[in-house]
Amino acid sequence: MSYVPHVVAWNLTRRCNLECAHCYIAAGPHESAASELETSDCLRIVDELLALNPAPMIILSGGEPLLRHDLTEIAAYASQRGATVVVGTNGTLLTDERIIGLKAAGVRGVAVSIDSLRPTYHDNFRHGKGSLDDTIAALGRLRAHQIDFIIQTTATKGNRAELERVAQWSAEQGAVAFNCYFLVATGRGAGLSDLAPVEYEAVLADLARWQRQYRGQMMIRAKCAPHFMRHVHGTDKTSPILNYETRCPCGTQYCRITPDGKLTPCPYLPEVAGDLRMQSFGEIWRNSALFRQLREGELGGKCGRCEYQKLCGGCRARAFALEGDVMAADPSCVYEPTGAEILEPATVSYGSDFAPALTWSAEARSRLDRIPSFVRGVVTKRVEDWARERGLHEVTPELLSEIRSAMPVDFSKRKPFFAQ
Repeated sequence: MSYVPHVVAWNLTRRCNLECAHCYIAAGPHESAASELETSDCLRIVDELLALNPAPMIILSGGEPLLRHDLTEIAAYASQRGATVVVGTNGTLLTDERIIGLKAAGVRGVAVSIDSLRPTYHDNFRHGKGSLDDTIAALGRLRAHQIDFIIQTTATKGNRAELERVAQWSAEQGAVAFNCYFLVATGRGAGLSDLAPVEYEAVLADLARWQRQYRGQMMIRAKCAPHFMRHVHGTDKTSPILNYETRCPCGTQYCRITPDGKLTPCPYLPEVAGDLRMQSFGEIWRNSALFRQLREGELGGKCGRCEYQKLCGGCRARAFALEGDVMAADPSCVYEPTGAEILEPATVSYGSDFAPALTWSAEARSRLDRIPSFVRGVVTKRVEDWARERGLHEVTPELLSEIRSAMPVDFSKRKPFFAQ
């Protein structure tokens, strides 16, 4: 099996203007820039990544990435060479000037964090008075400058009761996605009280229902809780969510770069696979013993017996945080395997290839080549299936414009692929 780094989360800094209670790298105002990678190192790493995958998605995050003076330089370098670049931020520093700079650098989207619509909760959780108002104001600026945005919320006991309202509000704001994160006990998050497994199940069932409710308007996803797939599979077998082959993708399709250049399987799994100051990205990606274990190892406990092991497979970061073993069963899951036949993911899932069978015009093919590698196979298949149903044998820009309503929300309502 071929393993390609389709998505790379890059924590550019531990510096932050806030000090969020759950931060997995314990970022804050008192952190120093001394150990951060230099700009030249960052550009070299981009080149090394693109040598393995010419069209990855790179998530530039922090800490607060807007505190890096070279953020737009790194973003522009990567985007001009074929990467899809997005930025993850707390949103409080997104002035018009910064948004214009990000857009000029080729940034295609921004993820902002909102954990409650109550200032008393959000501001206290993020240790920043007025931060909710600042972030909401930033959403208006993103809309004005026509940059797509995602709302990200970490589910806790303190906001459990308002998650439905936050999801609805996100759709009203025009978000392309609502990502609900489930706490992994790492960084400052290790000191927080997590939801109990039975509460996980209730939230995941809600999210599965909401993702169907908002389809065509906004994607709803659970993060760090791949057992979401079990809920979606049980209630909505036509969902585009099921195109995700989520035996946890860390170390197989996904990885994280730390501010000081360490490569880890994901942001919530701090075990180091290699040091990018000493080794190339390709060398670590291909040869790391930790990555090989994640790719070739057998899932332990009930995850290894579960019929959903290929659709789900449990969160490897949570298994490591709570069990000390990246291949252990995910202790947040209450489901007991039935011994049924193992369920297979979609024929073409995110991260997999699909060779075009129809004729694509040069302009249509050019648009296809500009989308991130991890969604290209799924998009190609959906486009060709839609064309065949209508007796068409060639994919043209006009057909791509027509097909928007048949695609997942990431592409049906937005500009990255169909409207360029």
